[in-house]
Parts: sequence; structure tokens; C-alpha cells
Amino acid sequence: MRILFTKKFNESMISKKLGNHFSYDFMEVIKIKHLKVKPYDLKAYSLIFTSVNAVEAFFENGFMPNENFVERDFNKIYAVGLQTKRELRKNGFGTFKVAKHAKELADFIIKNNNKEKFLHFCGNLALNVLNNALPLQNISYKKVPIYETQLLYPQVSGDYDAVCFFSPSGVRSFAKHNSLDQYLLFSIGETTESEIKKFTKNEVITSSESNMDDLLSLIAKYDAQEK
Repeated sequence: MRILFTKKFNESMISKKLGNHFSYDFMEVIKIKHLKVKPYDLKAYSLIFTSVNAVEAFFENGFMPNENFVERDFNKIYAVGLQTKRELRKNGFGTFKVAKHAKELADFIIKNNNKEKFLHFCGNLALNVLNNALPLQNISYKKVPIYETQLLYPQVSGDYDAVCFFSPSGVRSFAKHNSLDQYLLFSIGETTESEIKKFTKNEVITSSESNMDDLLSLIAKYDAQEK
């Protein structure tokens, strides 16, 4: 199987997971630029991160949450995806709640934590799942764009059996000049899967854990079943 990954990854990690009978290429479909945001007091806010890029930009700008739970104005941290959780952990912070996707997080907040005030650190193209759901329930919510996503709109040259997608914006960028109908499609997460289905009726094979390890295991399992 020849696979096109729409994001650059460590080749040795992929080879270790998939073995030598796969071939693959990488093509960047989006470009990320961290924004300059002057850090401010986060007291009494709960913080939401829905991507690794948001976490990176947040700490690069010098923001510092307060996780001392005995203090009145500590910050609860909510995350979407295990990779986002791991990036927070790399910076020394834990998570109060990790959801698989934004819809799951919105449902959890509405049911369990609707009296909190939320700041959502995200990209300029972040989907409006939380923005549409939380204010309707009179929950204090504000988006804080902390990075920009530029769509590169590449054109594919090469013969591939499968394409792997990692974000809704990546799907939109790829689909601008390339049909999805000719490929086997793999997706990290249900939000990205939903975006893919806007451009094709093909089956989408989606990683439930929203991380690269799980996606590579899914690819290997699919290939073994087809043999």
C-alpha cells in the first residue's frame, strides 16, 4: 500500500509500526503561525485546548495556569485528544477532563460544569462546535485565537492508494484541487471524519483515539484484513 500523509511525521516511527511492505510520502497541506498574545490574568477561568498547536502557542506566549486546587481562583484545564493532553503534560500541567472530540466536551460541560467561565485557546479556523453549544446554555465562553492556520491548497502528483488526514482544515486544503474519491481514506478523530464526508461518499476509516499510534495500528490492521 502506498500512503500519503498530509502532515510530516517521524519516518522511523512509521516504519516501525507499518513495516517495510508499505511505502509513504508526506505533503504539508496547512501552515501554522503562532500569534503574539500578551499574557493576562487567568484567575477563575477554566481553560479549553482543542489542539497541540494551541498548547504550544499558549506557553510560547508566556501564559501560566494555576493548578493549585486549594486556591479559590485555580484553573481547570479541559482538552480534546490525547495528543493535546500529552502536550500539556510536557509543559507540566495535567487535565481535569479529556474528550475525544469537541462535541463530547461540550456535552460534558453542559451536563456537569455549566457554572464555570471558559476560555478556549484555539486557531483562527477552529470549528464552532463549542461556540455554538455553550452560550446557548448561558455558559460563559470566549474563543481566544492564539495561532493561525493557512491552507496551502496543494496539488497531488503521484499514485497513492490511501490518504491520511489529521484536521478539518487539512481536509479542506487538500480537497480544493484534489478529488478524494479515488483513495482509501484514513482520519484521526470524528471531527476530521465529518469534514472528509463533505467531499466524498467513500468510506472513511477513523482512529477512535485521535492519535498517530492508534491510526498506524488501524492502517496495519486494515492491510492485514485485506490480504
